[in-house]
Parts: sequence; C-alpha cells; structure tokens
Amino acid sequence: MKRSDINPMPAYFDRYINLVDDIELTAALEQSLRVVENFPMDQWKALGDRVYAEGKWTIKDIVQHITDTERIFAYRALRFARKDSTQLHGFEEDDFAAAANAGRRSLEELVEELKAVRRTTIMLFASFTDEMLQFMGSTYSSTANALSIGFTIIGHQQHHLNILEQRYYPLLQQ
Repeated sequence: MKRSDINPMPAYFDRYINLVDDIELTAALEQSLRVVENFPMDQWKALGDRVYAEGKWTIKDIVQHITDTERIFAYRALRFARKDSTQLHGFEEDDFAAAANAGRRSLEELVEELKAVRRTTIMLFASFTDEMLQFMGSTYSSTANALSIGFTIIGHQQHHLNILEQRYYPLLQQ
C-alpha cells in the first residue's frame, strides 16, 4: 500500500508522512534503510558534539532518538495490526534523550543499531497484510492505522535529516 492509501490521515503525524514519496510502504522502508546506510559519517564526525543552539541535541542524540522513536512506533503498529484497541500512551522525547546518554557511545555503534532496527521494522511491516495495515488504533493524541505509522517512521527520519541539513551543516562552515 502507498502513502496515498492512508485514510484518514492522522493529525500531527501528517507532517512526517507527507515527507515521504507516494510509493509502496515496503519500498519506502527499504529506501529509508539505504539512506541510513549512506549517512554522511565524515560530516557528522566533523560536527562532533556541536549543536546549533543551547539545549539542542547532538548528532548522536538525534540518531538515538530516531532509533528509539522507531521502536515505539513499530510497537504501536504491531498493536494496531493485531487489533488491539487499548489506547497507547505517548512518550517524552526529551526525557528519553537524556536517559539514553547517547554521548557515551560511538556514532558508528548508534548508526549500526539504527540499521538493525530498520531491518526488523521492514520485516515487521512485510508480515502485515493490506487488511492489517488498515486496522485502526488509538494513541494519546489521535487515531491511526499501521500503514500511517509505517510512513510516519520514514518521515520522522527525514524530518531530522532536514534539520541536520538546515541547522547543523552550516556549523561546518564556521
């Protein structure tokens, strides 16, 4: 199923979903893995722990955040695809980032973990039928289906890559 098959479009998460091409979900997930495999590691290492403003996350924090968020969203998709009607709680991303302590790990290790998580996400979504992708579930703020969550995972990654390009890469020129 494609992004254009999402109906209804979940509130708030549309800002991520709309960053993804209108292609089959499996193809979009595989494409997003290729993006991870080709992260500009030399640029990121050159940035080190620099941030564009006080209190913002480092590159390592961002990679850890993408991984943590993907795990949470994949869990939501699994619950929805299995027709679980329990309303799922949100999570506080800043608390997660602080508790993860990503700075103690190498950038390579964090990226390898994200690759592994993405591969399992691809396998999870490949196991869903079109019917399962359409099952609706409830989060703290909206309703969604497993299909929309798959595209949210990809768009969330792209959202953070856009921030890196717009706000972090200029730091390399300073």
